[in-house]
Amino acid sequence: MGTEYRRFVVVISGPSGAGKSSFVKELLRRYPSDLVYSVSATTRTRRPHEEEGRDYFYLSRDEFRRRVDANEFVEWAEVHGEWYGTLRSQTERILASGRNVLLDIDVQGGRSVRKIYPNGVFIFVLPPSLADLEERLRARGTDSEERIRLRLENARREVELIREYDYAVVNDDLEAATRKVAAIIEAEACRASRRVS
Repeated sequence: MGTEYRRFVVVISGPSGAGKSSFVKELLRRYPSDLVYSVSATTRTRRPHEEEGRDYFYLSRDEFRRRVDANEFVEWAEVHGEWYGTLRSQTERILASGRNVLLDIDVQGGRSVRKIYPNGVFIFVLPPSLADLEERLRARGTDSEERIRLRLENARREVELIREYDYAVVNDDLEAATRKVAAIIEAEACRASRRVS
C-alpha cells in the first residue's frame, strides 16, 4: 500500500505582526524536502542584500502588467505603490517536483489562490489579542504611529474574514503554534481524497 499523495498549496495568512514569517521559517526548517516557499515577483527595486530568484523575481512595471494581462499570476496586488504577486509558473513547478507550495500572503491573495487551488490548505494565524498585536508591532520599532494604526485597522478587517480559512491558529507560543500548523499539514497529506492510486 503506497503513501503517495497529491501535492497541495499551503496558504498562511494573518495580520502583520501575527508571526507568519516565523511560522514559514520554522516549517521550511522542519520539512525541507516536502515544503517549498514560493518566491514572489515584484516591481520594487532590488535592495543590495537581495538576490534575484531567492528573495523576489524583479520585474519592470510593463513586464508585470503584461503577465497580469496574460493571467500568469495566481494572485497579485499593489502594496505601497509597488506590485507584488505569485507566479503560476512557480507554484506549478514546485507541485510538479513532488513538493508542497508554501505561501505567506494576505487575505485578498488567499481568496485568489483558493479560486485556482480549491483543494489547498488555508491557515489563518492570529495573535492572542489585538492588544498583544499592537505590543508586537511597537516592539519591532520599525513603524510610525500612523503605520501602526493602519496595521491594526487592517488586522481588524482581516480577522473578520477568518471563516474563509480552513484553520485558525493562535500564535501565543511560537513552538506550540508551529506544532499545530505542522500537524495540520501532515493531516492534510493523509486525506483520502489526496491519495494517488
